[in-house]
Amino acid sequence: MKIAQISPLAESVPPKLYGGTERVVSYLTEELVRLGHDVTLFASGDSITSAELVPVVPKALRLDQKVRDFTPYTCMLIDQVMRRAHEFDVLHFHIELLHFPCFKQLASRTVTTLHGRMDLPDHPAFYRTFPQFPLVSISHAQRRPMPPVNWLATIPHGLFPDMLRFNSEPDDYFAFLGRISPEKGPDRAIRIAREAGVKLKMAAKVDKADRDYFETVVKPMLLDPSIEFIGEIGDQQKSEFLGNARALLFPIDWPEPFGLVMIEAMACGTPVIGFERGSVPEILENGVTGYVVNSVEEAIDAASQVSHLDRWRVRARFEERFAAERMAQDYLGAYERLLDMDGALKVA
Repeated sequence: MKIAQISPLAESVPPKLYGGTERVVSYLTEELVRLGHDVTLFASGDSITSAELVPVVPKALRLDQKVRDFTPYTCMLIDQVMRRAHEFDVLHFHIELLHFPCFKQLASRTVTTLHGRMDLPDHPAFYRTFPQFPLVSISHAQRRPMPPVNWLATIPHGLFPDMLRFNSEPDDYFAFLGRISPEKGPDRAIRIAREAGVKLKMAAKVDKADRDYFETVVKPMLLDPSIEFIGEIGDQQKSEFLGNARALLFPIDWPEPFGLVMIEAMACGTPVIGFERGSVPEILENGVTGYVVNSVEEAIDAASQVSHLDRWRVRARFEERFAAERMAQDYLGAYERLLDMDGALKVA
């Protein structure tokens, strides 16, 4: 099958540091190539892939100090895909919604994976305007705020099983990995670790939009010597950071569509204590791969129990549910359904 993967340009594929969507695009692209498909990746020029790379911009936009607005570059991306669209059986978009007006005539050959939150007030009217586009959700929770649309599948993310190392004997600390922002709950993570009497290590980036929150809320809490702020880390550091943790704290306060860090922790055998928001109850198996809680108090209680969970079983459940091959096979099934429907429409 000839497949185009169209990635956001904010980060390289895979990202050098923080970046969820581009990381998933990388795992999917490499697995599709391994399975024998002809894949072309539209992405930034500093991406690393075994597929054919179409370098729309020289490097990831977030790392280019001259770039102020990502939208013009996304339009350039869409233009390049349009000019080569006839070459592919399937055009798989990961850029949310900007391509819809340009690809209305080719909608039946497109798949759009929605990676972001769908509960924003402007979304329903948009998706009602473009009902012909086949959509993939990354969790069932992500679908709830949406109007009736052309859902093709729900396909959870997957990772390469050998990408992160399993660790059966962790150190005595909790981990927080992600972005410093109110909805990610870093202040909650600090409170949970403090009350549980466990050291907390925080590997996180601070976006410009969240700088004030970091300075006024989080930074004063870092004066506690039991809290260690590391900053952004890349894939190379994740095995040690997550694998050595007693548990990952995931105290989110927003409807997170997936939460890739949860399965990264599980790949290391590290259980997760996550708040019951968004996809968390779909990803975590309560009492098996972690605990699903509804308050800081419940999280503190879970923190006292989490060491009793079987880390080998956590890793086994990751392999069964969240391997990259399973994700790629799910997408291939979706592509085949799409092409079958397109053929039926042409015959009709």
